[in-house]
Amino acid sequence: MKRAENLVRLEHVQSISTSNINYLVYFSFHRELKKAIKCYAKGRLLDIGCGNKPYEIWCSEFVAEYVGCDIIQSSANKVDVLSPANSIPLESSSFDTVLSTQVIEHVEDHQGLVNEAYRLLRKDGYFILSGPLYWNLHEEPYDFFRFTKYGFNHVLEKAGFEVCEVNANGGAWATLGQVINHTFDFKNPKASKMVRGLKYIFRKLRLFIVVNKLFSYLDVKDYNTINTMNYVVVARKI
Repeated sequence: MKRAENLVRLEHVQSISTSNINYLVYFSFHRELKKAIKCYAKGRLLDIGCGNKPYEIWCSEFVAEYVGCDIIQSSANKVDVLSPANSIPLESSSFDTVLSTQVIEHVEDHQGLVNEAYRLLRKDGYFILSGPLYWNLHEEPYDFFRFTKYGFNHVLEKAGFEVCEVNANGGAWATLGQVINHTFDFKNPKASKMVRGLKYIFRKLRLFIVVNKLFSYLDVKDYNTINTMNYVVVARKI
């Protein structure tokens, strides 16, 4: 099946408040990603799976050039290089930073993506990578993998990288809260009338805001990343 062109993609990084149904993942994901960009992004940067380049604004003060690569053109026509993530027609050792956010789960050859990042980086360049452990199926049927911290370490070290940081995004309580929000938000016409009624009340009363506040509080009080939603990983080409 051919991938659809001009899919609507995230265009701008906005402040995420508790009124966002995905607050529990985005709060910690954006915090860790922004921190990684600030600490490691430099020089010439390649964004693999760039979409509409939503994080370019965070990188602009740290990098000299921002190049975006994706398998299809984005809805805002932001992709500079159209190619698969495992075979990018760019010169080896030509970038100081490679960024790839929430893309690796959609790439059939995920090791190929990591290997390409290594090839394209100069020595001592950094690869900033993120991907989910818990998330619902999305962009079907192109949703292939979920990665633990050990999975990220394995694919990065196999390519030759030195792993610098692996940061979980949300603990077990935040993950539970996000599952609750997703479960009540998903519409299922086959559900019983009672269940559809409960879901309607949940959405109508915007109870996901209560869930966001309660479970983010519990996550601080009992933080445990044995069950997390996402990871932001930084690796260095040695």
